[in-house]
Amino acid sequence: MTQDENRKSLEFLRNRALDLGAVDAKIIPAEKIVVADRVVFKCRLGCEKYGKTLACPPYAPTPSEFRKIVSEYHHALFMKFNSHAEGNSELIKYLAKADDPSVPPEMKAKVEVFWSAWKDDMKHLLETVLELEKAAAEKGYLLAVGLVSGSCQLCEKCNVQNGICVHPAKRRFSEEGVGVDVKATAENAGVKFTLPFNKNPETFALLLID
Repeated sequence: MTQDENRKSLEFLRNRALDLGAVDAKIIPAEKIVVADRVVFKCRLGCEKYGKTLACPPYAPTPSEFRKIVSEYHHALFMKFNSHAEGNSELIKYLAKADDPSVPPEMKAKVEVFWSAWKDDMKHLLETVLELEKAAAEKGYLLAVGLVSGSCQLCEKCNVQNGICVHPAKRRFSEEGVGVDVKATAENAGVKFTLPFNKNPETFALLLID
């Protein structure tokens, strides 16, 4: 079977992703996934979730480990979703300062609404990825496995101290946390990537297929 024929045989997954709410989805060769050490380096320097969930660094596979994993796959499904969280240029300035006492009360309330909607969307994104894994497995792609944007939202507080995930069947690693350059991968897939966002932020997910 040629590469084109292989991709066409996976269209059912693309169509399923669109049915589940993706605004764009593309079947791509696995080698188009861009994995960069500097993505995780940025996590270590700027992400408040670093070290706080078992789906993120330093508990996630390293970029070197993930490159090797990707090399064992032939195809991937790259997906884009629009979050229901809403913001504007003024709100964006405060999103990383929810606990800062200098944030005006009315703006703090809007920030809380934004992050609540975002967390709900992240939970839905995870459920979507799990559903796609199941759909792939039913067609014989038993090693299909997904990754999601951002940090894990399964628990209010991760069981990091004990080092054991309490939802091992549902936990999926963060794309960024294993080194995926989402922007570069979106460009390779022909999927539009917009940052900073104007109203609703975009979220992305990845399904490795084999």
